[in-house]
Amino acid sequence: MTDKFMRPVRSFVLRQGRLTRGQDDALQNFWPVFGIDRGDSALDVDNLFESKAQVTLEIGFGDGVSLATMAENAPDKNFIGIEVHKPGVGRLLHLIDEKKLTNVRVMDDDAVQIIKNRIPEASLDRVQLFFPDPWHKKRHNKRRIVQDDFVSLIASRLKPGGVFHLATDWEPYAEHMAEVMEASADFSSMADTPYSPKPEERPTTKFETRGIKLGHGVWDLLYQKQD
Repeated sequence: MTDKFMRPVRSFVLRQGRLTRGQDDALQNFWPVFGIDRGDSALDVDNLFESKAQVTLEIGFGDGVSLATMAENAPDKNFIGIEVHKPGVGRLLHLIDEKKLTNVRVMDDDAVQIIKNRIPEASLDRVQLFFPDPWHKKRHNKRRIVQDDFVSLIASRLKPGGVFHLATDWEPYAEHMAEVMEASADFSSMADTPYSPKPEERPTTKFETRGIKLGHGVWDLLYQKQD
């Protein structure tokens, strides 16, 4: 991993909105059950959940609706969600309780640092990155999370055959994602082109709906880690 990647160029801006009473109550009551406290020690991914199963890591789950829906629809799989914005964390915890989910765990720190320091190598079956900030201005493009070193980091944490699923509603970022992924020797596209049809298991998010209303397309990229 290069020194450039080690420097903390964050791909997000921490804008903490006000918590609703329900979100605050969920943080107080359900974080001790489903939250993973900050720290530096590596996680025992297989033993975070009540049962061992395939593990999906989602980076930046937003308001948590999409992740909760996926977990509800796939009770035979386990999910770890990372989100830095407290209202989103609170909303997901509320949904976990409302839907009586047992297959979701939540983290609230910088995803790159979590993956680098706490996720063991070859421990994940799937990584999801849906609608990350595209950093539209050219001078900010370096803050896009999808860069060569980040993709190498994801590859190191996926099992052979594991899937990296990306989605965006910003075409220049889709092109950037495709360029970076196609240049990686660790991955190959699961479609004939860099872009794949939207998988049925990915729910439509509010960000996706907003983009469609603005006339944006939506691009899904599914890449499989090579042996």
